[in-house]
Amino acid sequence: MTQFYDRVALIGLGLIASSMCHAMRRSRVANEIVGYARSAETRDIAREIGLCDRICDSAAEAVKDADLIVLCVPVGAMESVAQEIGPVLKPGATISDVGSVKRTVIDAVGPYVPEGVHFIPAHPLAGTEHSGPRSGFAELFDNRYTILVPVEGSDAQAVARLTHFWRGLGALTETMDPDHHDLVLAVTSHTPHLIAYTMVGVADDLRRVTDSEVIKYSAAGFRDFTRIAASDPVMWRDVFLNNKEATLEILGRFTEELFALQRAIRQGDGDHLHDYFTRTRSIRRGIIEAGQDTDAPDFGRMKARQT
Repeated sequence: MTQFYDRVALIGLGLIASSMCHAMRRSRVANEIVGYARSAETRDIAREIGLCDRICDSAAEAVKDADLIVLCVPVGAMESVAQEIGPVLKPGATISDVGSVKRTVIDAVGPYVPEGVHFIPAHPLAGTEHSGPRSGFAELFDNRYTILVPVEGSDAQAVARLTHFWRGLGALTETMDPDHHDLVLAVTSHTPHLIAYTMVGVADDLRRVTDSEVIKYSAAGFRDFTRIAASDPVMWRDVFLNNKEATLEILGRFTEELFALQRAIRQGDGDHLHDYFTRTRSIRRGIIEAGQDTDAPDFGRMKARQT
């Protein structure tokens, strides 16, 4: 595999960053991996497991002389990190991110990117409910999309280089406008997570009157909800605060659909329910046919981590 960057600096060492470390080592797309996390405990764990070639005690130290800098922190923390590292970024370097929201990241990070440094936001559409430096595995990005969102005036060669880097990690790649990205992700990720958190919250209320039977007899559907709702609360708090308009738009449409189904159930309209479920089931089949999931009940994650 071609080495695309000599030194890669990862700011934040959670699931995505730790998986990037393993994937970079597997594909040898970088010569040196440098890492930094705000928590001293996280840095100690990263050193203990040998996650990176070098762990630094400040973000500014980590990005010094780096060719690629990837911000792997919650969206709400990106502005302060960018402000810290901006003055020490070397000319010709590329700064990117893995945030689930793109317009806010561009607005927050862009003003601190110095002249001569390429700013190319990105978002790998991959993850599990686990977090921390021990949670990563090299296969996380395999056959999963990474969306690149070049800003106005982005250098074409720098974009191509980052694209090939992500493909080297196993990802499929697309480019997208930031506002369109945020709307698409509101449908495919943000609103589903909000619904999952809400459903688990309802179950938490109900278990007080059902003697914990909701938990004891959890069926597959509820287990899927609880898996999604186990995701990092800081990350998801920031996602909803920073993709407010798109999430509220999709949530409004969801509420309309839910009211229509509620009415069909109340009126005993079996034809409407059958037609609706038939139409929506085809979307699930399309996801599997596109190679973005499997029929396995654990979504193939455990198999990937064991191989």
